[in-house]
Amino acid sequence: MVGQKGCGRAIEPCFGRFHGCDNISNAGLAFLSSRSQAIHVLVGLEKQTIPMKTAISGKWAATTCLAAWLMAGCSHAETKAADAPDRKSAASVHHADTKIAGSWDAKAAAAYLDQREAAWMGWPAAARDHQTFCISCHTAVPYALSRPVLRKALDEQTLSAKERLLLNNVTKRVRLWKEVAPFYGDEEYGAHKATESRATEAVLNALVLASYDAQNGKLSADTRTAFSHMWELQQTSGDGKGAWSWQQFNLKPWEARDSPYYGAVLAAMAVRTAPENYPSTPEIQNNLKMLREYLVRGYPTQSSINRVELLWVSTKWPGLLGPEQQKSIIDEILGKQRPDGGWCLASLATTWRDWSLSSFLREWKTGAPEGEKSDGYATGLIILALKRAGLPRENAQLQQGLSWLVRNQNRTEGLWPGYSLNRRRDPSSITGHFMSDAATAYAVLALTETDLH
Repeated sequence: MVGQKGCGRAIEPCFGRFHGCDNISNAGLAFLSSRSQAIHVLVGLEKQTIPMKTAISGKWAATTCLAAWLMAGCSHAETKAADAPDRKSAASVHHADTKIAGSWDAKAAAAYLDQREAAWMGWPAAARDHQTFCISCHTAVPYALSRPVLRKALDEQTLSAKERLLLNNVTKRVRLWKEVAPFYGDEEYGAHKATESRATEAVLNALVLASYDAQNGKLSADTRTAFSHMWELQQTSGDGKGAWSWQQFNLKPWEARDSPYYGAVLAAMAVRTAPENYPSTPEIQNNLKMLREYLVRGYPTQSSINRVELLWVSTKWPGLLGPEQQKSIIDEILGKQRPDGGWCLASLATTWRDWSLSSFLREWKTGAPEGEKSDGYATGLIILALKRAGLPRENAQLQQGLSWLVRNQNRTEGLWPGYSLNRRRDPSSITGHFMSDAATAYAVLALTETDLH
């Protein structure tokens, strides 16, 4: 699994408020018009030779100030975005709504997702033992969630060949759970990676199998086994009680410090998707109680994108969030819509806790990520969550978002754009497509949700 990283919510600029900021004059700040220029300043501060106490207080305070200023970068548009969609009334855009079903190319989207899943399954870096492959958060899981709805939209009668291969792979690893190695081992990738990897896979296996079982209304023996593996690895004590030890590679948005919350949302989605009234199973009630308590306990400190995911699963878990909590998330997200009608993942996936001198230096070495614009992943996921949360179809901002999705499909390749939150990637490489894989899947989910419901 490979994740991403980017800029966060705006906070009040602090230049001039701390002694450490004396290293940067107000006049100098006027020239810091880009992230790369700001990183130049930070690197300069890092190299300064000054007494230790002054160095610590000065450099870190200045870093804090720059972080605050930089985090506002994605938010300049956000502060205007809440009002921007109101420039058109719901009535003025409603007539376009009737054309949405035929205004994007479902066949091209299916072809892109099939091709990308094939590329992932055949990529040597994704290969694992027992002739299996890794179930990635960026390609395989979004594919499993979105390809079935495309099948319905295209009136296909059977699973695609790539779906069958994916399901066979997941089923094989579930059946050989005690024999297959974790996706990532401690010796090669560092301490705790085997534990993290095993727990992450257990959740993803359950989600993939449960989502397919939901289509035929019967919970299979393999899916029950996958759920058993998942519950066995749920944490029962500490700050993470109720969640799972999630894969950590310092990669946003799926393998970073706040990703255990995302993983817990996926576990909840797996349970609430499973057929045959699985959530009422007596043996899992304590597990569900711990999971619910974790989600509610952690909700206030989560990034905006994690709260969107919580809103999404709350539409399938009655009582998980109260009406006021749902409204709070909806208002927060609508307030972050950009003037073009889309949403920017970079401005939703990071909180102030993610910023440090090391993060800026890493960008200096690898190149600033290309994520300060609207993308298909954030826009698709948000539209999907808002629609399922009951936002009226005629809502002007919802229509703006749908319009962005329709306008931004690449009709030649079938994809929607997504951007790495961690570094600049070669768009022609396999890794350069990872975020577009997820973006395309969630754009499809949002549009088919609208078309079919």
